[in-house]
Amino acid sequence: MNVSTPAHAIVLAAGLGKRMRPLTETRPKPLVEVAGRSLLDRGLDMLAAAGVERCAVNVHYLPDQIIDHLNRRGDMAFVVSDERDRLLDSAGGIVKALPLIDDAPFYLLNSDTFWIDAGTPALSLLSQRFDPARMDMALLLADSQTATGHSGGLDFAMTPDGRLLRAGADEAADLPAYIYAGAAIVSPAIFADAKAEPHSLNLYFDRAIEAGRLFGAVLQGRWITVGTPDAIPPAEEAVTGSDSKAARRAIG
Repeated sequence: MNVSTPAHAIVLAAGLGKRMRPLTETRPKPLVEVAGRSLLDRGLDMLAAAGVERCAVNVHYLPDQIIDHLNRRGDMAFVVSDERDRLLDSAGGIVKALPLIDDAPFYLLNSDTFWIDAGTPALSLLSQRFDPARMDMALLLADSQTATGHSGGLDFAMTPDGRLLRAGADEAADLPAYIYAGAAIVSPAIFADAKAEPHSLNLYFDRAIEAGRLFGAVLQGRWITVGTPDAIPPAEEAVTGSDSKAARRAIG
Protein backbone atom coordinates (compact mmCIF):
# COMPACT_ATOMS: atom_id res chain seq x y z
CA MET A 1 0.00 0.00 0.00
CA ASN A 2 1.19 3.48 -0.88
CA VAL A 3 1.99 5.48 2.29
CA SER A 4 -0.51 8.15 1.18
CA THR A 5 -3.34 5.63 0.84
CA PRO A 6 -5.65 5.71 3.87
CA ALA A 7 -6.04 2.49 5.82
CA HIS A 8 -9.20 3.71 7.58
CA ALA A 9 -12.52 5.11 6.38
CA ILE A 10 -15.75 6.67 7.58
CA VAL A 11 -18.99 5.85 5.76
CA LEU A 12 -22.03 8.07 6.33
CA ALA A 13 -25.08 5.79 6.51
CA ALA A 14 -27.34 7.48 9.05
CA GLY A 15 -29.78 9.29 6.76
CA LEU A 16 -33.55 8.77 6.84
CA GLY A 17 -33.93 8.10 3.13
CA LYS A 18 -37.34 9.82 2.97
CA ARG A 19 -37.14 10.42 -0.79
CA MET A 20 -36.71 6.67 -1.32
CA ARG A 21 -40.07 5.77 0.21
CA PRO A 22 -41.84 3.35 0.05
CA LEU A 23 -38.64 1.28 -0.31
CA THR A 24 -37.25 2.76 2.91
CA GLU A 25 -40.33 2.17 5.04
CA THR A 26 -38.91 -1.18 6.12
CA ARG A 27 -35.17 -0.88 5.39
CA PRO A 28 -32.56 1.87 5.55
CA LYS A 29 -31.56 3.49 2.28
CA PRO A 30 -28.00 2.06 2.30
CA LEU A 31 -29.50 -1.42 2.02
CA VAL A 32 -31.60 -0.61 -1.05
CA GLU A 33 -30.31 -2.78 -3.88
CA VAL A 34 -29.21 -1.85 -7.38
CA ALA A 35 -28.71 -4.79 -9.74
CA GLY A 36 -28.75 -7.25 -6.84
CA ARG A 37 -26.23 -5.48 -4.59
CA SER A 38 -26.93 -2.93 -1.87
CA LEU A 39 -25.75 0.65 -2.15
CA LEU A 40 -23.75 0.17 1.03
CA ASP A 41 -21.99 -2.93 -0.27
CA ARG A 42 -21.08 -1.22 -3.52
CA GLY A 43 -19.26 1.48 -1.57
CA LEU A 44 -17.65 -0.93 0.87
CA ASP A 45 -16.47 -3.10 -2.03
CA MET A 46 -14.54 -0.13 -3.42
CA LEU A 47 -13.02 0.66 -0.03
CA ALA A 48 -11.94 -2.96 0.39
CA ALA A 49 -10.39 -2.98 -3.08
CA ALA A 50 -8.45 0.16 -2.14
CA GLY A 51 -6.93 -1.63 0.87
CA VAL A 52 -8.99 -0.11 3.68
CA GLU A 53 -8.56 -2.15 6.86
CA ARG A 54 -10.95 -0.45 9.30
CA CYS A 55 -14.19 1.35 8.60
CA ALA A 56 -16.48 3.35 10.90
CA VAL A 57 -20.12 3.46 9.78
CA ASN A 58 -22.64 5.80 11.40
CA VAL A 59 -26.23 4.60 11.89
CA HIS A 60 -29.55 6.11 12.93
CA TYR A 61 -32.60 4.84 11.02
CA LEU A 62 -33.29 1.07 11.37
CA PRO A 63 -29.72 0.73 12.64
CA ASP A 64 -29.82 -2.96 13.55
CA GLN A 65 -30.30 -3.90 9.91
CA ILE A 66 -27.10 -2.11 8.94
CA ILE A 67 -25.18 -3.53 11.91
CA ASP A 68 -26.28 -7.06 11.07
CA HIS A 69 -25.31 -6.50 7.46
CA LEU A 70 -21.83 -5.30 8.39
CA ASN A 71 -21.34 -8.31 10.64
CA ARG A 72 -21.80 -10.55 7.61
CA ARG A 73 -18.86 -8.98 5.80
CA GLY A 74 -15.37 -10.21 6.63
CA ASP A 75 -13.14 -8.10 4.41
CA MET A 76 -12.29 -5.36 6.94
CA ALA A 77 -12.89 -4.40 10.57
CA PHE A 78 -16.14 -2.51 11.06
CA VAL A 79 -17.04 -0.24 13.98
CA VAL A 80 -20.39 1.47 14.43
CA SER A 81 -20.90 5.11 15.34
CA ASP A 82 -24.34 5.12 16.92
CA GLU A 83 -26.57 8.15 16.25
CA ARG A 84 -29.87 6.58 17.30
CA ASP A 85 -30.52 9.37 19.80
CA ARG A 86 -29.84 12.27 17.43
CA LEU A 87 -28.84 12.77 13.82
CA LEU A 88 -25.67 14.82 13.62
CA ASP A 89 -25.61 15.79 9.92
CA SER A 90 -22.53 15.13 7.80
CA ALA A 91 -19.82 16.92 9.79
CA GLY A 92 -21.26 16.10 13.21
CA GLY A 93 -21.38 12.45 12.22
CA ILE A 94 -17.73 12.54 11.19
CA VAL A 95 -16.67 14.18 14.45
CA LYS A 96 -18.48 11.52 16.48
CA ALA A 97 -16.90 8.72 14.44
CA LEU A 98 -13.32 10.04 14.50
CA PRO A 99 -12.33 8.38 17.82
CA LEU A 100 -13.17 5.01 16.22
CA ILE A 101 -10.39 5.27 13.62
CA ASP A 102 -6.76 6.37 13.74
CA ASP A 103 -5.62 9.98 13.52
CA ALA A 104 -4.36 9.81 9.94
CA PRO A 105 -6.15 11.11 6.83
CA PHE A 106 -9.10 8.86 6.02
CA TYR A 107 -11.44 8.02 3.18
CA LEU A 108 -14.91 9.52 3.54
CA LEU A 109 -17.77 7.94 1.62
CA ASN A 110 -21.48 8.63 1.31
CA SER A 111 -23.45 5.40 1.41
CA ASP A 112 -25.98 6.31 -1.29
CA THR A 113 -23.72 6.98 -4.28
CA PHE A 114 -21.30 4.81 -6.18
CA TRP A 115 -19.48 4.68 -9.48
CA ILE A 116 -18.20 2.38 -12.19
CA ASP A 117 -14.44 2.71 -12.44
CA ALA A 118 -12.66 3.17 -15.74
CA GLY A 119 -8.96 3.80 -16.07
CA THR A 120 -7.36 4.52 -12.70
CA PRO A 121 -9.71 3.51 -9.84
CA ALA A 122 -11.31 6.55 -8.26
CA LEU A 123 -9.99 5.96 -4.74
CA SER A 124 -6.48 5.54 -6.14
CA LEU A 125 -6.90 8.86 -7.96
CA LEU A 126 -7.74 10.50 -4.64
CA SER A 127 -4.74 9.01 -2.85
CA GLN A 128 -2.46 10.11 -5.68
CA ARG A 129 -3.88 13.62 -5.50
CA PHE A 130 -3.91 14.08 -1.72
CA ASP A 131 -0.95 15.91 -0.21
CA PRO A 132 -1.48 16.60 3.51
CA ALA A 133 1.10 19.38 3.46
CA ARG A 134 -0.96 21.34 0.93
CA MET A 135 -4.49 20.05 1.39
CA ASP A 136 -7.20 19.63 4.00
CA MET A 137 -9.35 17.53 1.68
CA ALA A 138 -9.27 15.97 -1.75
CA LEU A 139 -12.75 15.45 -3.20
CA LEU A 140 -13.82 13.02 -5.89
CA LEU A 141 -15.64 14.88 -8.65
CA ALA A 142 -17.85 13.66 -11.48
CA ASP A 143 -18.72 15.02 -14.91
CA SER A 144 -22.43 15.87 -15.00
CA GLN A 145 -22.63 14.85 -18.68
CA THR A 146 -21.82 11.23 -17.92
CA ALA A 147 -23.46 10.92 -14.49
CA THR A 148 -26.56 8.78 -13.93
CA GLY A 149 -29.40 9.89 -11.66
CA HIS A 150 -28.15 13.39 -10.88
CA SER A 151 -30.86 16.05 -10.84
CA GLY A 152 -29.07 18.88 -9.05
CA GLY A 153 -26.57 21.50 -10.10
CA LEU A 154 -22.79 21.66 -10.18
CA ASP A 155 -20.82 21.88 -6.96
CA PHE A 156 -17.18 22.79 -7.54
CA ALA A 157 -15.01 24.36 -10.22
CA MET A 158 -11.42 23.24 -10.63
CA THR A 159 -8.33 25.31 -11.40
CA PRO A 160 -5.60 23.83 -13.65
CA ASP A 161 -3.61 22.72 -10.58
CA GLY A 162 -6.59 20.87 -9.08
CA ARG A 163 -7.64 23.47 -6.50
CA LEU A 164 -11.39 23.79 -5.99
CA LEU A 165 -13.73 26.76 -5.82
CA ARG A 166 -17.49 26.86 -5.45
CA ALA A 167 -19.19 26.55 -8.82
CA GLY A 168 -20.80 29.86 -9.64
CA ALA A 169 -18.22 31.97 -7.80
CA ASP A 170 -17.01 34.97 -9.80
CA GLU A 171 -13.45 33.67 -9.95
CA ALA A 172 -14.70 30.30 -11.21
CA ALA A 173 -16.57 31.66 -14.23
CA ASP A 174 -14.16 30.27 -16.85
CA LEU A 175 -13.26 27.03 -15.08
CA PRO A 176 -14.72 23.54 -15.64
CA ALA A 177 -17.28 22.60 -12.99
CA TYR A 178 -18.25 19.22 -11.58
CA ILE A 179 -20.51 17.32 -9.18
CA TYR A 180 -19.17 16.30 -5.77
CA ALA A 181 -19.24 12.51 -6.05
CA GLY A 182 -19.63 11.74 -2.34
CA ALA A 183 -16.09 10.47 -1.72
CA ALA A 184 -13.02 12.20 -0.34
CA ILE A 185 -9.79 11.93 1.58
CA VAL A 186 -9.98 14.13 4.66
CA SER A 187 -7.42 15.30 7.19
CA PRO A 188 -8.86 14.83 10.70
CA ALA A 189 -7.01 17.97 11.83
CA ILE A 190 -9.75 20.17 10.33
CA PHE A 191 -12.11 18.92 13.06
CA ALA A 192 -9.72 19.67 15.93
CA ASP A 193 -12.07 22.12 17.67
CA ALA A 194 -15.36 20.65 16.44
CA LYS A 195 -18.05 19.08 18.60
CA ALA A 196 -20.23 16.10 17.80
CA GLU A 197 -23.24 18.31 17.25
CA PRO A 198 -25.39 18.69 14.12
CA HIS A 199 -23.56 20.67 11.44
CA SER A 200 -22.70 20.31 7.78
CA LEU A 201 -19.50 19.39 6.00
CA ASN A 202 -20.11 22.41 3.78
CA LEU A 203 -18.64 24.58 6.54
CA TYR A 204 -15.31 22.77 6.16
CA PHE A 205 -15.44 22.92 2.37
CA ASP A 206 -15.75 26.70 2.57
CA ARG A 207 -12.96 27.02 5.12
CA ALA A 208 -10.66 24.90 2.98
CA ILE A 209 -11.49 26.94 -0.12
CA GLU A 210 -10.70 30.15 1.76
CA ALA A 211 -7.35 28.71 2.82
CA GLY A 212 -6.61 27.39 -0.68
CA ARG A 213 -6.51 23.84 0.68
CA LEU A 214 -9.48 22.15 -1.06
CA PHE A 215 -8.45 20.04 -4.06
CA GLY A 216 -10.14 17.51 -6.27
CA ALA A 217 -9.70 14.62 -8.69
CA VAL A 218 -12.10 13.85 -11.55
CA LEU A 219 -13.56 10.37 -11.79
CA GLN A 220 -12.51 8.61 -14.98
CA GLY A 221 -15.53 6.28 -14.91
CA ARG A 222 -19.28 6.81 -14.50
CA TRP A 223 -20.89 8.22 -11.37
CA ILE A 224 -24.30 6.93 -10.23
CA THR A 225 -26.62 8.33 -7.61
CA VAL A 226 -29.93 6.82 -6.50
CA GLY A 227 -32.08 9.39 -4.71
CA THR A 228 -35.58 8.16 -5.50
CA PRO A 229 -37.12 4.81 -6.51
CA ASP A 230 -37.44 5.89 -10.14
CA ALA A 231 -33.65 6.36 -10.26
CA ILE A 232 -33.09 2.64 -9.74
CA PRO A 233 -33.86 1.42 -13.30
CA PRO A 234 -31.36 3.77 -15.03
CA ALA A 235 -28.79 2.91 -12.36
CA GLU A 236 -29.30 -0.78 -13.01
CA GLU A 237 -29.06 -0.21 -16.75
CA ALA A 238 -25.73 1.57 -16.24
CA VAL A 239 -24.41 -1.26 -14.07
CA THR A 240 -25.53 -4.09 -16.32
CA GLY A 241 -24.32 -2.27 -19.41
CA SER A 242 -20.92 -1.84 -17.83
CA ASP A 243 -20.86 -5.52 -16.83
CA SER A 244 -21.66 -6.54 -20.41
CA LYS A 245 -18.86 -4.38 -21.78
CA ALA A 246 -16.40 -5.85 -19.28
CA ALA A 247 -17.45 -9.38 -20.27
CA ARG A 248 -16.94 -8.62 -23.95
CA ARG A 249 -13.47 -7.22 -23.26
CA ALA A 250 -12.57 -10.35 -21.27
CA ILE A 251 -13.71 -12.61 -24.12
CA GLY A 252 -11.96 -10.52 -26.71
